[in-house]
Amino acid sequence: MNKRYSLHKIDSADQFTFSPAEYSYFKYGDKFYAEKFAKELFDGFIANHHEILETDKEIVVLPSPYMAIPTASNFLCFYFKKHLDFYLFQKGKKSSIISKINRNHTYTTDYGTLSFEDRKSLIANDTYYLDKDFLRGKLCIFIDDIKITGSHEYTVNKILNQYSVNADFLFMYYAELINLEIDPKIENFFNYYTVKNVQDVVDVMSKESFQFNTRIVKYILGLNSENFEYLTSNVKKQHTDDLVELAISNNYHLIKEYENNINTLTQTEIYYGN
Repeated sequence: MNKRYSLHKIDSADQFTFSPAEYSYFKYGDKFYAEKFAKELFDGFIANHHEILETDKEIVVLPSPYMAIPTASNFLCFYFKKHLDFYLFQKGKKSSIISKINRNHTYTTDYGTLSFEDRKSLIANDTYYLDKDFLRGKLCIFIDDIKITGSHEYTVNKILNQYSVNADFLFMYYAELINLEIDPKIENFFNYYTVKNVQDVVDVMSKESFQFNTRIVKYILGLNSENFEYLTSNVKKQHTDDLVELAISNNYHLIKEYENNINTLTQTEIYYGN
């Protein structure tokens, strides 16, 4: 089985069945909307395809591939799993298992600005790993927040074929672009709908529901010195401490574009607290 489900279908460039404002906050680390979207996604899926879960197979949920810093979809996946597990509990079934596809590289390019071919070319230079033996014979639900060109789904399917994974696969999205005449750059329209500048990022980071993801870490590390100083002076010290740890864990200190800002953090009291 290889199926796809999306809650919202994007068929227009200016009319949507979900909130671009909420989506923008979600992409920049507001977990409140990750939880909200997960509930909507689960309810929509159960209303239309509950029969897929009527299986004796173990269920594995996987977010989009990442290295050390989770993507926004990872939080969507986490909250989806909570609803899924309670549903399985009510049916007297085993809870689902969360897993991941590991990736070994990262890039500074903003994915939302690229065409399908450019996206495919970019991620083709990456290397991925999954445990084919662990996935064998299971129902694997791959969860992502949005499908624009399908390049990530293409890549995951390529990995599954490469590893000859014998399992059932379901690709699930909060939203999917179905009108191929719409420019893929509409993804950036959603990403930056409400979070447009460094002040907006500071506002998101001030929320109790904030948690770092790959997008916001890359955004901060790519700021010019003036905006970077403004941000680090207006957020909690714990956030700047976490930022350093996450950046190093993802090998961002080896990327020239991020080097100055990481060094600034590690050479001042912002990180060491002296």
